[in-house]
Amino acid sequence: MNQYIEEADKNLMHTYSRYQIVFDHGDGMYLYDIKGKQYLDFAAGIAVFALGYNNKAYNDALKAQIDKILHTSNLYYTVPLVEAAKKFNQASGMDSVFFTSSGTEAIEGAVKLARKYYYKKHGISNSQIISMNHSFHGRSMGALSITGTKKYREAFEPLIGGVVFAEYNNLDSVKELIQENTCAIIMEPVQGEGGIYPATKEFIQGVRKLCDEKDILLIFDEIQCGMGRTGSMFAYEQFGVKPDIITSAKALGCGVPVGAFGAIRKVADAFEPGDHGTTYGGNPFATAAVSKVFDLFESEKLLEHVKEVAPYLADKLDVLVKKHDCIVERRGMGLMQGLELKMPVKDLIPKAMASGLVIISAGANVVRFVPPLIVEKKHIDQMVAILDQCLSEL
Repeated sequence: MNQYIEEADKNLMHTYSRYQIVFDHGDGMYLYDIKGKQYLDFAAGIAVFALGYNNKAYNDALKAQIDKILHTSNLYYTVPLVEAAKKFNQASGMDSVFFTSSGTEAIEGAVKLARKYYYKKHGISNSQIISMNHSFHGRSMGALSITGTKKYREAFEPLIGGVVFAEYNNLDSVKELIQENTCAIIMEPVQGEGGIYPATKEFIQGVRKLCDEKDILLIFDEIQCGMGRTGSMFAYEQFGVKPDIITSAKALGCGVPVGAFGAIRKVADAFEPGDHGTTYGGNPFATAAVSKVFDLFESEKLLEHVKEVAPYLADKLDVLVKKHDCIVERRGMGLMQGLELKMPVKDLIPKAMASGLVIISAGANVVRFVPPLIVEKKHIDQMVAILDQCLSEL
């Protein structure tokens, strides 16, 4: 294992502080390193592996597609692309979708679409976008520009202009920033990297009303909180509103790199041939994965399962809050939960891993719990027991 780690550190750019583990394979809720040690996974590849590891139906669908064709480019139609688009639009409530290779690319496309819609309507290109403080939307130049966390942006400035930041869950803060040229407001219904903060219903509904009154587009970034993680296919469904544009990725492909941004018809029609493109986005392999994921969500009744097991996770985490003085609070929605600690999590996470539990952070002092959606109560009990012991020792 040490040899692999040394080779990696020699040959890879140091953009990640990787933990000292080399994983080999996974099965269900568990990962295994190259020495065969088992780890209970409550990270799911950062909210990606909704189906758990080694799902046979998923694997078989991808193997079958490999034997057909992997790539054709977007100059042609393919059956998986058509099927995936139909299923995405039905699930998201959108009318039209563009498939990308990542969540960051989905954000880039959403921003371009919003600005093209404004340009087509007004004939000028000086539109403003309102994002939220402490948000995270990706690491490309455009996605960084609307990411409301300074540490991610400052080394790469100047970024794209015309972006301002409001306070999350503060409607007055949003109102103060709206100008005549505001084309879109973008937010995560549940902030992920920012510390697992759900939006309030009043805030989201208030922003939707502002957008309707001012003819501003509302963009929901559901890359992490979407695809069943909160108990509905997309988190926005629980707030009684609908976005004009939505972004998705992570669990959309359950391990295959794929993202998407969808829009209602009048917005989607702002794009014309040549406005946007991607070589790999929407290729047959990726969209075969997307199509199968939607099928398995339905056949395995994952949304119903999340609604059943998520309250149990919240209750068990609340027990830890009461027991350990080092925990400030629990917050989250569904199977997207966080524990805010009075100390950094940099010591807790390696200790948990040494005990066979994979957890990740959301900021310096928040432990993030985003397990595969197939998680059962027995797995939650196992996780809490390990975490309880680690917290006591720390």
